[in-house]
Amino acid sequence: MYNRIGKRILDCIIGVISLPFLFVIIVIKAPIIYLNDKGPIFYNALRLGKDGKPFKMFKFRSMMVNAPDIRNEDGSTYNGEDDPRVTRVGKFMRKTSIDELPQFLNVFLGDSGIIGTTKKNLDFTRVSLA
Repeated sequence: MYNRIGKRILDCIIGVISLPFLFVIIVIKAPIIYLNDKGPIFYNALRLGKDGKPFKMFKFRSMMVNAPDIRNEDGSTYNGEDDPRVTRVGKFMRKTSIDELPQFLNVFLGDSGIIGTTKKNLDFTRVSLA
C-alpha cells in the first residue's frame, strides 16, 4: 500500500517538473511534425494501465497519416529500421525517443507510471490472452 502511494507521489513530482519542459518541446516539435506530413501532432493508442484499466497513451506521431497497419507474424506491429511508413522527422524522434515524451502527460494524469512494466497494446493483449 505504502509503495503504491509513494510511487504515485514520485510520479506526480516528476510529472509536474517535466511538464514545462514537455510544453517547450511540444511548441518546437508540433509545427515540424505538421509540416513534415500534414495531420495530427499526437498519436494515441489504447493501453492497459493500473488494475488492467484501458487508457489512451500519447506519443508524438512519427508515421505518415493513414499509414497501413503492418504486422509481424506474432501479431505485434512491425517497427523495423526500414519501415517506409515512418516520416523523416519520425525517424529522428524514434532514434532519440523524443516521440515518447508526451507519455509524461499519462504519468501526470495517473494512467501510467515512470517506473513499471511496459504498457501493452490492448489488441496485442487480447491476442495474447486468447
